[in-house]
Amino acid sequence: MLREVRCPTCRRSTPWVGNPHRPFCSSRCKWADLGDWASERYRIPGASAEDEGREPEAADGPDGTPPHGNTPDGRR
Repeated sequence: MLREVRCPTCRRSTPWVGNPHRPFCSSRCKWADLGDWASERYRIPGASAEDEGREPEAADGPDGTPPHGNTPDGRR
């Protein structure tokens, strides 16, 4: 049974076995996909590299006060 997959770039059906460009149908589609990654057209959700290393900020409670009832000036 010959397994075929869709090229992620052009959506054409292409064989999986014996295809040196898999999962793409051609080197053109493979390079087009790499160009999309390089130009940041694709994005992976999550924190940016700039946010790494920062400490997470505490979320406010449902009534808008900081957690544990503390106020910004340190009073309870």
